[in-house]
Amino acid sequence: MAGLELLSDQGYRLDGRKASELRKVQARMSVFAQADGSAYLEQGNTKALAVVYGPHETRGSRSKSLHDRAVINCQYSMATFSTAERKRRPHGDRKSSEMSLHLKQTFEAAVLTDLYPRSQIDIYVKILQADGGNYSACVNAATLALVDAGIPMRDYVCACTAGFVEDTPLADLCHAEESGGGTSLALALLPRSGNIALLQMDARLHQDHLDALIEAAMTACKGLSKVLDGVVRQHLEEVSVLTRD
Repeated sequence: MAGLELLSDQGYRLDGRKASELRKVQARMSVFAQADGSAYLEQGNTKALAVVYGPHETRGSRSKSLHDRAVINCQYSMATFSTAERKRRPHGDRKSSEMSLHLKQTFEAAVLTDLYPRSQIDIYVKILQADGGNYSACVNAATLALVDAGIPMRDYVCACTAGFVEDTPLADLCHAEESGGGTSLALALLPRSGNIALLQMDARLHQDHLDALIEAAMTACKGLSKVLDGVVRQHLEEVSVLTRD
């Protein structure tokens, strides 16, 4: 990353944030009545939509079902208008398949799948606008959608990115920071236990810097968990008011 471009002498980033400061997060739950659970989330200028169906019987071949737990099926896609490049983004491209696998691994670590043997839980996430941290926004939106669907989890799953400008770790990277040429890391955390559900890096990093980068991402994830908890509590209040009326 080009330090002079991405971090000022006063320690401020391109969008005015400090190094450890999160982008503004806004979210809503129950945005689709037809789904078992759904959520829309904005993390800075990155916007994600998540929809959950299930648990339901395993579709397709019976050999796909597991006798002792539920199968989690994840599908990730990007809207054609999500970036400045108006290119077609099929579901089966390599990037989408890789992201779908990462989401599957993340939620297999969090959902209590053993409560639903021989069943399937479908998680569909779509990026409506991309400005960095696509995986993080998808995880955070999907977490809210799973809560909305009433599917028990060990904890919220919170995800965030981190990267370096010179020797300064930055949390919650925007697109300009992600594409600045330095190492970026994506981390999904179960905040209460501190267990890491997924950790991904896209470039080499000196071992001396790894702990600081992971610490920055974990701290950001813990901050996000409070935001997501606030969204859930607000949604429950709104639902209870409607129920009383």
